[in-house]
Amino acid sequence: MAYIFDEKTLPRMLGASGGRERIFFVNKELANTDNMLAGVMHYDAGAKSPYHMHENCEHFYFIINGHGTVTSEDGVQDVEPGTMVFIPAEEKHRLSASKGEPLFYFEFQAPNRFVTSILDGTPEDLVWNRVEGGVWVQS
Repeated sequence: MAYIFDEKTLPRMLGASGGRERIFFVNKELANTDNMLAGVMHYDAGAKSPYHMHENCEHFYFIINGHGTVTSEDGVQDVEPGTMVFIPAEEKHRLSASKGEPLFYFEFQAPNRFVTSILDGTPEDLVWNRVEGGVWVQS
């Protein structure tokens, strides 16, 4: 059976460290699979992820609206609508929204059996508070 995505009806999660909102539409809870993790992300202007890496996980961003940068060991690259970013497993990275505008993007990670290591940030950066109640801690 197909799963139909409607962003307005799915659980919204706010990053405990502020400035980021995550809405999953494929995860173990919603689609009964841990082969992938997918959803959309909203970053406030100037918001950023911690500098981090994922063990055993390929990672993609597709920028829909806004501008920002991706930081990796290779340096800093600008991103804009239409940019697809591929991050291999174990690649250190950070996504940042520009200071002048919010950022909206699609995120895909596979498989959803990974461990995230924060390299520059705090453990709070992995905590997401569900708007309707509850907490999701990224592993």
